[in-house]
Amino acid sequence: MSADHDHDEQGHGHGHGHRVTFDPADAGRDPHEHPDRAHRAVRLGIGGPVGSGKTALTAALCRALAGEVDLAVVTNDIYTTEDADFLRRAGVLDADRIEAVQTGACPHTAIRDDITANLDAVELLEHRFPGLGLVIIESGGDNLTAVFSRGLVDRQVFVVDVAGGDKVPRKGGPGVTTADLLVINKTDLAPMVGADLGVMTADAHRMRDGLPVISQSLVETPDAPLVADWVRAQLRTLATVS
Repeated sequence: MSADHDHDEQGHGHGHGHRVTFDPADAGRDPHEHPDRAHRAVRLGIGGPVGSGKTALTAALCRALAGEVDLAVVTNDIYTTEDADFLRRAGVLDADRIEAVQTGACPHTAIRDDITANLDAVELLEHRFPGLGLVIIESGGDNLTAVFSRGLVDRQVFVVDVAGGDKVPRKGGPGVTTADLLVINKTDLAPMVGADLGVMTADAHRMRDGLPVISQSLVETPDAPLVADWVRAQLRTLATVS
């Protein structure tokens, strides 16, 4: 079974000294977005609820893509560097290609509300590795509203898992409905938790209005080939618009 190393967040962002109102209609754009990608790495955000398999997917993508693209990773944890440490122990990249951000607050604050720490980590990696082609930014575990600022990432993947129940996609939220790719993870667990994959997939497509959905089990396909192919396609697309 794929293991994720995220931290549960209850309360969903209250009590951090300021309040940010999020309009789902703004999920596809950001006032800070800069169109020129010619002089920086492509940034791919991976978000989703606690335990959905974000770290395992990040590791799988590193294994699949590291031989093809100059790659680095930024992880987000609240008080520790646990996800970065996991990736380093797994040996998916050289240790100095993995930077850890400690958010000190609910994860969405660092990927959507105040992205400075993550931008600093990305720029540090770009300085350390001139010519870097792709940086994967993994969010800490959060709720269904936790999407990335478009000032931070060029594309974002939202991960849900079968163990959360087949009702998760129809609950909606900006993560499910607006992410560039929705991944339904841990499909091998469906018989054990009584989840109906057909219902889950159909609901996901209905909620996403044509945006892509991939179902996978990292037990069965450890290198996440369908997601890796999607990332390759995004890299080609973004290269043509730089």
